[in-house]
Parts: sequence; C-alpha cells; structure tokens
Amino acid sequence: MTELPPPVRWWGHPFGEARVHLELARLLLSDTWRGTDVPHGDGAPVMLVPGFLAGDLTLAVLHDWLRKVGHRSYRSGITWNVDCSEAAVRRLDRRLTDVAERAGAPVTLVGHSRGGLFARALAARSPDRVRRVVALGSPLASQLDASVLTLAAVSGARVAQNVVRPHRPHCLTVRCPCPFSADLQAPATPPVVAIWSAEDGIVRPSACRPDDAEWREVRGSHVGLGVNVEVYRHLAEVLVRP
Repeated sequence: MTELPPPVRWWGHPFGEARVHLELARLLLSDTWRGTDVPHGDGAPVMLVPGFLAGDLTLAVLHDWLRKVGHRSYRSGITWNVDCSEAAVRRLDRRLTDVAERAGAPVTLVGHSRGGLFARALAARSPDRVRRVVALGSPLASQLDASVLTLAAVSGARVAQNVVRPHRPHCLTVRCPCPFSADLQAPATPPVVAIWSAEDGIVRPSACRPDDAEWREVRGSHVGLGVNVEVYRHLAEVLVRP
C-alpha cells in the first residue's frame, strides 16, 4: 500500500458528530444489543484499540457487548491515545503477545480511527498472532486525511512529542521514519475489513477504503462508530468467520 500525501484541506462535518448519543440510544434499544439477531462467537479473542485523543473507556460499550455475544474481549491498555505511533505500537505488540498467549489463539484486532492504523501495523509486525483486522473509520489509505480541526489537534500532539522526543522531528507526520510507517504500508497478510461511513465528519471517507481491504459501509458519525448498531451487526458476522 503506497500512502499519498493528504489532498486539499477538508473541513469535515463537526456538527454531525453530535448525534453519537442518538446512535448509542438506538443501539441499546435494539435486538442486536440483546444479542438475539446476530451470530454468537465461540470464545475467540478480540482486542480493542481506541482512536486519537481517546482511551479504552470509549470502547467500553463494545467491549461489554462482545463478551455478551460469546467473544473474549480485551482492552488495549491505552488511557489517552496521543503518544508517538511507534512507541504506542511497541506497547500494543507486548499486549498482543500477552493476549494471544493467554487465549492460545490468534487475536482479532478491532481499531477505531487511529486505533485501526495501529492494528494494521501490528498485523504486519506480528502476523502469526493476528487473526484479522477490523478498522472502524480508520484512514488506512492516507493516515492524515482528516478534517482541519482534527489535524490541528494532531499538530498540538506533534509539538508535545517534539518536546519529549526532540530526536524525532517527524513524529506524527507522513515523513516519520520509524518502523510504524513501513508496517502500515506493508502488504496485508491477515485479512483487513474496513468499516466506514460516508457521513464521517472527522476522517475523509475515501481514506477509509484502502485497496487491499474488504469494505463495509454504514451510516453514522465517526465518533459513534463504537456504538453504531450497523457496525455491531457487521462485526458479529465478521468475527464468526473461520
């Protein structure tokens, strides 16, 4: 996968992201939340990776639901996803090793937004421990193709990283020379499923559809992908594949 520089600036749809509470309510009132209209798993391990400026708490609803429908769900250990990508992936690789050894089986990685980038890099780095990658609204085709406001937040995180790691001036840029960048662009060995929304107000939708992934489209906000009932239905089907 060859990553191109981000296209012209895009303002996104920040006000559309406010519907996340309605999306959560729709989920909690559905048969999918109760687990009556989706296939159940057989205890296979799943590790959840949160998005930029987020932590494991933002995927708590998904974590609980996965356990309800027969999967062993594990958290990533991320409290606030703003760290250097390479440093974060190294920690996640240790966490992945621990989960795979405890479960005795390869792990499905489900990553939201930036978490999907980490999951893709992990799959390239440790393909024997990854069963598949499911990316929720992740800019796999161009990792910084996001709204102007989001890129402003990335710039703030980059300044902080440059203070902590002055020897890495290209941290959080497409010019980053760390192994993370190479892993992110390596050919996908474990299969990748990209779930995306044309109504995404944070990440440009076209960036969420890499050529080497299976695409699944849903309707809804970017922030709400972790509580989107359509996402849960797709996940239930994907996770029981042999």
